[in-house]
Amino acid sequence: MGKSGLTDRAVTTARRNPDAKADEPHAMRPVPSGQGPLVLGGDVGGTKTWLGLFRAGGGDAAAPLTLQRAAKYASGTAGGLEDLVAGFLADEPDPVDFACFGLPGPVQGQQAKLVNLPWEIDARTLTARFGFRATFLINDLVANAYGIGELAADDFAVLHPGETGAGGNMAVISPGTGLGEAGIFWDGRKHLPFACEGGHADFAPRTALEIELLLHLLDSYDHVSVERVLSGSMGIPNIYRFLRDTGRAPERPEVAALLATQDHGAVITHAAMEGTCPLCGQTMELFAAILGAEAGNLALKTMATGGVFIGGGIAARALPFLRHPSLLEAFFAKGRFGEFMRKIPLRVILNDRAALLGAARHALHGAERMASSA
Repeated sequence: MGKSGLTDRAVTTARRNPDAKADEPHAMRPVPSGQGPLVLGGDVGGTKTWLGLFRAGGGDAAAPLTLQRAAKYASGTAGGLEDLVAGFLADEPDPVDFACFGLPGPVQGQQAKLVNLPWEIDARTLTARFGFRATFLINDLVANAYGIGELAADDFAVLHPGETGAGGNMAVISPGTGLGEAGIFWDGRKHLPFACEGGHADFAPRTALEIELLLHLLDSYDHVSVERVLSGSMGIPNIYRFLRDTGRAPERPEVAALLATQDHGAVITHAAMEGTCPLCGQTMELFAAILGAEAGNLALKTMATGGVFIGGGIAARALPFLRHPSLLEAFFAKGRFGEFMRKIPLRVILNDRAALLGAARHALHGAERMASSA
């Protein structure tokens, strides 16, 4: 996509390989030490956690980053972030200078209590245990936002090109285990990501079907947030059960058997992509339409004239459903602001390392601020 607007800087990173095994650690040729600080980046999610070690090509915040090695872990089976970091760094011969972790939940000061994991994280504890010069904690969507500037054009799928030369604020929305959202403010010189918890705002139905979905969910929840319909752990299963229980389509026995033992969101998405389950297909079509509407809401709330980015593994895996006309129709359908919405670019992030790269980039920003205030 060319310049993201965040910055135009070089990065060496492992590109997407459709033949690679998802759980294999990915490694690249090490860069000789002494070129810049060694940075640990982390992308913590409710389902999986990526850790990556990067060598910076210089001492400033815009220095190119080279990935030394990375590994993906199942978050749910880990005792906590400290355990994962300890295992990842166990055989690392060089001292790590700075660390930054993107976390799924609000970060307050140097501490965070995660929403979809029973983890409490303290930056000072991590710094003391592993001997880092500093540890930075940021929201995972802020990490995703910083990562946009590290990606190449083929790391995005364009759903709508928007107006030529569109600039200004941007935004990121990412349905995963939960639903993350973030804004990216343009101050006239650079883009500055900021966190929000928009996924926990109210679900705003637009159609008779979506209103019926809301009423159905109110039988189970006191508060129906948009995360209850736009996430893998809750949203996709909730839509599926609603369509099944209201007789929109019958449940296939083989899908029901898989749902009894496997991750519901993954089973439904896979069956929809295979085209073997009409109920699953309807689920993902409704999911895509609601996602388009919420992406449009986020664009209006942040004045994201520079573009909206859809992140998360669900979006990349279910891309054909996101290309369904209903998503863009919902994105544009903002009444008197319909023409305004058509000027806004809408893209899907395909590289699952975006937040990992963004965390490493933010560590360099933090290091630069420390140096300037010393």
